[in-house]
Amino acid sequence: MTEAVTRPTLEAVAARAGVSRATVSRVVNGGDGVREPLVERVRRAVEELGYVPNQAARSLVTRRHDAVAVVIAEPETRVFADPFFALQLRGISKELTAHDNQLVLLLTEGRDDHARVGRYLAGGHVDGALVFSLHLDDALPGLIRGAGVPTVFGGRPGWSDGTPRAVYVDSDNRGGARAAVRHLVGLGRTRIAHITGALDQTSAVDRRDGFRDVMAEADPRLVVEGDFTPAGGERAMRELLDRCPDLDAVFAANDLTAAGALRVLRERGRRVPDDVAVIGFDDMLPVAEQTDPPLTTIRQDIEEMGRLMARLLLRRLDPRNADDTDAAPSPGVVLPTTLVRRASA
Repeated sequence: MTEAVTRPTLEAVAARAGVSRATVSRVVNGGDGVREPLVERVRRAVEELGYVPNQAARSLVTRRHDAVAVVIAEPETRVFADPFFALQLRGISKELTAHDNQLVLLLTEGRDDHARVGRYLAGGHVDGALVFSLHLDDALPGLIRGAGVPTVFGGRPGWSDGTPRAVYVDSDNRGGARAAVRHLVGLGRTRIAHITGALDQTSAVDRRDGFRDVMAEADPRLVVEGDFTPAGGERAMRELLDRCPDLDAVFAANDLTAAGALRVLRERGRRVPDDVAVIGFDDMLPVAEQTDPPLTTIRQDIEEMGRLMARLLLRRLDPRNADDTDAAPSPGVVLPTTLVRRASA
């Protein structure tokens, strides 16, 4: 019969270090007022004994859980099929791990799940929230504000309800779209189509607006709404070819949409880029480098966006910044985008 393993206690650490239990507690919980030699003795004792603080007891002292909720306003099937979310989660996870914080992933299968997420956040289980892939009519922002949880959003917020200083991280979607379309114009293309993303998301609206900035006089039939998926790209590409068979270029709202469009062009016997040039958006290497031909696209640093979201939130949660107005992040951080040229355009 295996004997139960006894975990080292706070009292055992205090005895090994030759200090009081209260001193050990202050050191373990990050408190002030302990001289550096004593701090070193406690840390050495903790390491020698393999002491692991009781998280529930520690939370009572620090009022911190060292846990952050990551809320993705998309169903599970979409999240695990789209490499965008994996890249952003990887960036978030790296930053949280580096600061010894746990990631709690919350997905929403539908609008009925929003109230569940709001209740969880209001229940005091996490210190803050990172929220992305919001839709314009989502109830989540209001529920999150009601929960009183510090939050950083991925993507420019699309609501206008007077919310003060919603902190967010985004890419230059509009500027990137302009660069894509200007590249196509520079190639001599004149019948340039656009497959949008889901237009209830600000990233899709910004990319469509960037397209319009360059193609203000474009035939409205050359713009078809997609949904950021390969299937949406296929459907939209078929519609575009039926409407405007003489089109000679396509700017797709993301790489997955572009991949779907390329499949339809190949089915219809259109050569890329000879007959139709194609540009995507994201530069997700598992997609962009494996399409046929490899995809010219607009690069945004998705993983860095995740890291920066987590960094901004942790900065807000740091009690040392509570009264430091200079430490308050600006409402919006917009990262640059760049054109990556490959064989499709």
